[in-house]
Amino acid sequence: MDAREPAELIELQQLLDGASPQLQVRSVCEVESGGRRLPVLALSLGNPAPDVPAAGFFGGVHGLERIGAAVVLCFLRSVLTRLRWDALLQQQLERMRLVFMPVVNPGGLLAGTRANPQGVDLMRNAPADALEPVAPLVGGQRLTRRLPWYRGPRHAPLQPESQALCAVVERELLSHEFSLAVDCHSGFGLCDRLWFPYAGTRAPVPHLPELHALSGLLDDALPRHRYVFEPQSRHYLAHGDLWDFLYRRACAEPGRTFLPLTLEMGSWLWVRKNPRQLLSAQGLFNPLPDHRHARVLRRHLAWLELAARAAFSHHAWRPAGAERERQLHLALRRWYAA
Repeated sequence: MDAREPAELIELQQLLDGASPQLQVRSVCEVESGGRRLPVLALSLGNPAPDVPAAGFFGGVHGLERIGAAVVLCFLRSVLTRLRWDALLQQQLERMRLVFMPVVNPGGLLAGTRANPQGVDLMRNAPADALEPVAPLVGGQRLTRRLPWYRGPRHAPLQPESQALCAVVERELLSHEFSLAVDCHSGFGLCDRLWFPYAGTRAPVPHLPELHALSGLLDDALPRHRYVFEPQSRHYLAHGDLWDFLYRRACAEPGRTFLPLTLEMGSWLWVRKNPRQLLSAQGLFNPLPDHRHARVLRRHLAWLELAARAAFSHHAWRPAGAERERQLHLALRRWYAA
């Protein structure tokens, strides 16, 4: 491989070279960047039956945010390594599905850009406008690809990477009665946040009780964690959010529960500890020193493992009846009282 090859693409190939035969690998599409054809890969493990739960882990949607891809790859490596000897994990995979898309935007990763090679921000690319006013530019714009947060031309098809992500979610997650997804990003604030929809409106989502119960599960299972669990709309609204688009599609199917979450790692923490990172685009969105990079991977490994276990055991914590009403009341008071 080229010496300039991103470490995440190298690690992904190494994982594939040594992977268990149980790992199913599909190239969902190919994109061109820098004169190369790059596959967008989906990797799956476990039982595909629709009556078992599923969990999906996504990274590298924004190519500049390499730490998101690295976190998903770290978790994938852990799962594949433990699969050789971990009897509990082997039994878990008999009754659930795990799906990984570590590098959704390989062209952006290779070029070191937030957008894909066509200049489109994949998280502004869905064919859905926000229901309330959004901030200029950051909420998504169609003026030019030379500016960030470009949505792509109006009425154009989804970008190939966006289509690939949606196809994998529909096939591997929305086909199950219960599923959740974790999409790993960086670049917001001084703490790590777990965001849930909506991005296009401040209205509560239909599965607010389930999300509040999941946040309680996180508090109980990972004492002293540093995540802020909240709706994305508390910070800004945006057009074209893919997770809004997929969540609404899931809600249109009665009996299906799909809980999409975004891990938004607080990259300002890394800049504060090392202000010299301001001098590079990579430094604004990624921990550059090796020890800090390793610490970030360790920190989030426990959350991704918990997310998979929560999906597997959803019958034990999902609220129903009076408890669901109680969780709804608590969630509204906590997140929407204003």
